[in-house]
Amino acid sequence: MTNQCEFQVSEDIDDILPVIYGVFQEQGIELDDSYVSNILNTLSEQRGFKGKAGEFLILHISDNGHYRTFVLMGLGEAKKLTGELLRKYSGDLSRLLRRNKIQAAQLLLESCQPMAESTTVLIGNLVEGVILGLYKFEKWKSGDAEASDYFLNLVIVTDDDQSKEHAIQRGIKVSRGVMLARDLVNSPANRMTPTNMAETAQGIAVQNILDVSVLEESDMEQLGMESLLGVSKGSVEPAKLIVLEYKGDPDNPKNNIAFVGKGITFDTGGISLKPPGGMENMKGDMAGGASVLGVMDIIAYLQPKINVLGIVAASENMPGGKAQKPGDVVKAMNGKTIEVINTDAEGRLVLADALSYAESKGIVNVIDIATLTGAMVVTLGKVCTGYMTNSSEFGFALCEAARVAGEKFWELPLFDEYDDLIRSDVADMKNTGGRQAGSITAAKLLEKFVGDMNWIHLDIAGTSTASKDDGSNVKGATGHPVLSLVQLVVNMSNN
Repeated sequence: MTNQCEFQVSEDIDDILPVIYGVFQEQGIELDDSYVSNILNTLSEQRGFKGKAGEFLILHISDNGHYRTFVLMGLGEAKKLTGELLRKYSGDLSRLLRRNKIQAAQLLLESCQPMAESTTVLIGNLVEGVILGLYKFEKWKSGDAEASDYFLNLVIVTDDDQSKEHAIQRGIKVSRGVMLARDLVNSPANRMTPTNMAETAQGIAVQNILDVSVLEESDMEQLGMESLLGVSKGSVEPAKLIVLEYKGDPDNPKNNIAFVGKGITFDTGGISLKPPGGMENMKGDMAGGASVLGVMDIIAYLQPKINVLGIVAASENMPGGKAQKPGDVVKAMNGKTIEVINTDAEGRLVLADALSYAESKGIVNVIDIATLTGAMVVTLGKVCTGYMTNSSEFGFALCEAARVAGEKFWELPLFDEYDDLIRSDVADMKNTGGRQAGSITAAKLLEKFVGDMNWIHLDIAGTSTASKDDGSNVKGATGHPVLSLVQLVVNMSNN
């Protein structure tokens, strides 16, 4: 994670720096200088630029002997512009500037502002889009390899006051939390083991004055976490249960939420071995755990008045000589037994014990995040995250936060009839239900371990990575759903 941009606020337009101007569809360009406006409108019309969503045009003009550059950013219809779209266009903008080697520019914020939108919200969206759009993961390139030395200085032209500076700093911190999650997911598995994840969490805790504890395998054995420990048996890397705690409302312990992340740092499938094609991508099977660490890093900065617990169940899933086998039965922390039909359905096994651990800590609201099923990719692709919940009110709160944050979620059912698919002849349940409703049956298993907690299950198998650069997402890890989870915590704190 490298800082590739710097922001400042100014009330004045510089005559030298390139100008970025947001153009709404069919509205044209209206600068204080009517002469320059007329030139830009004429040239953009000649080149077919209409301000359509995601459309860009770079123009170079002579103004009283000065050579000036204008970057026109199409915003589409004003009534349709959202924070999500502005973040997307800003991400595309940042890469356009990089491709054209524009290292300093000024953006006229008023040109991007529909009447109803808050200026500080717009600034936050812009900052996040620019930073995340410039993200690159180059940590493991040697000094001789081509690496990006691009750095952008962006001036936001608007009324200067403390709230604007705060919005910039908030956008920077939120973006860094998302990039932290991206870095963890993009890291090769030999560099991001369960131990490395635990060390990362400890570093976050030290920087932010969070409480941190790391449960070793011996600790988990004492707690009866056979379900989690069974997954790690085939690996020489010891499993870790990583716990970060933020005490934002210590006098009200029931005012809380926990995030539980699947942290499988490499998933071979175990004895139920995966096909070799694309297995290298299984380094990202800890994206849920990575998002939890990203969220906790941001929460410590925002300091909301709510208690937040971050739990990561970190392990490898390897086919070693001691690996668990199809047909094995494990007893989870809450005493329920699971027949392991397929060792490649390991995520739900580690989450089962992690959810039980959250319940033992008095958690009222819990969200688990996991790259859990390929079935979710088939169902919803990479467009949105599927979720299941035992509380419609909690689910609505998540969707409202996602609307503000600019991420998409879609609810799937948890009808009782699906329980039949995970019924076992020899244990309380089995860890797979066959080909039918694979994402739902995985959630039905997790439901057995949430007790009385309000619970949401997020399956981010499709949305944790992007196959190409698009807006604030770049090819590789996305950091989803960090933005929505942070917004949810802020909303709950405000309420």
